[in-house]
Amino acid sequence: MTNFVKELQWRGMLHDAMPGTEEHLLEGMQSAYVGIDPTADSLHIGHLVGVMMLRHFQLAGHKPFALIGGATGMIGDPSGKSAERNLLDEKTLRHNQNALKEQLSRFLDFSGNEDNAAVLVNNYDWMKDFSFLEFIRDVGKHITVNYMMSKDSVKKRLSSEAKEGMSFTEFTYQLVQGYDFLHLYKEHNCSLQMGGSDQWGNITTGTELIRRIAGGKGYALTCPLITKADGTKFGKTEGGNVWLDAERTSPYKFYQYWLNTSDDDANKYIKIFTFLGQQEIEDLIKEHTEAPHLRLLQKRLADEITVMVHSQEDLDNAVKASQILFGKSTASDLKELNEKTFLEIFDGVPQAKLSKSELTDGLDMIGALAAKTNFLGSNGEARRELKQNSISVNKEKVKDDFLITTADLINDKFVLLQRGKKNYFVLVFN
Repeated sequence: MTNFVKELQWRGMLHDAMPGTEEHLLEGMQSAYVGIDPTADSLHIGHLVGVMMLRHFQLAGHKPFALIGGATGMIGDPSGKSAERNLLDEKTLRHNQNALKEQLSRFLDFSGNEDNAAVLVNNYDWMKDFSFLEFIRDVGKHITVNYMMSKDSVKKRLSSEAKEGMSFTEFTYQLVQGYDFLHLYKEHNCSLQMGGSDQWGNITTGTELIRRIAGGKGYALTCPLITKADGTKFGKTEGGNVWLDAERTSPYKFYQYWLNTSDDDANKYIKIFTFLGQQEIEDLIKEHTEAPHLRLLQKRLADEITVMVHSQEDLDNAVKASQILFGKSTASDLKELNEKTFLEIFDGVPQAKLSKSELTDGLDMIGALAAKTNFLGSNGEARRELKQNSISVNKEKVKDDFLITTADLINDKFVLLQRGKKNYFVLVFN
């Protein structure tokens, strides 16, 4: 049994904890849960802090419960939201639950061999047969409207600044979440709920229900909401969320997200999103500070989390793909890329579409560079650049007598032209 609270503290993962929480966890193996929103069939990196908390909890010798919010997903949590979310049907929720469990299995040990094996539960299972009258009689009467109105999540939505008011459905959310805690306390002896700092109000409603209905003691612990040093939202790119599902966010893009974090953020994230020990992290930070241009922190962070979420093979491919833009890669490296990764690497690079018939007798370099593509301004400029040995086809230097043929195609479709180090152009053959 190790000190879970101390572990979170040095990692910068502790925002607040109810008095007595640390002592309670040191008494022996305890159970805790984190609620996970099931509105998609994949976790995104915004979920990862809660998942990492559960993993640290299990590593400390305790029993983690991952609660899929099937019932609450049908309502919508008002915390941090300015509008009501879309509601889901049961079939969609069950599909999402199965997909989320598979992803969670990369972090939590669900095998039944150990007493502290992780457990996945869905609050829809105990809420679906609860009638409205039973709920307001058995649960609602124990919490006053004054108490519910005092919560920040409610006050913000009812303030004059809010664009929309709050529906009765959303207003009852904290009661439903509070009942989850009570249910897990009674059925599984679960004494701790964890979540983001914006969940404090909902969590403490649960501890209040445990006190009033079960005459027991529940505990609350929250982590800080993750922010980026530049003020932009963590876990978001121009394309939206950074997902754990490789079909939604490729391992290459996932790797790139972490690789491109700032020094300040990498310093913080390496503690939160890896399981590296304190001494190793301190050594890494020191080494990084002495040579920040090497980006050692970012590389180690990206390596660790890509392997954890995907695999070593996916990391190796992502690193290889990253080196194509900046390293000494070859035509064979390019040809190993799948079409999706190739397009992601060269996203935004100008393109020209040509017919494959152009390759029957070979496409000459003047045509490829200027006459048929306008990559360069004129045939004369194309000749000059070729003479100066500054033109590459698929990362390999070519002369003015080079002909592009079907043997040069990447994924039977693309050819990469390059002038100098940074000017790229993609030929697309259909």
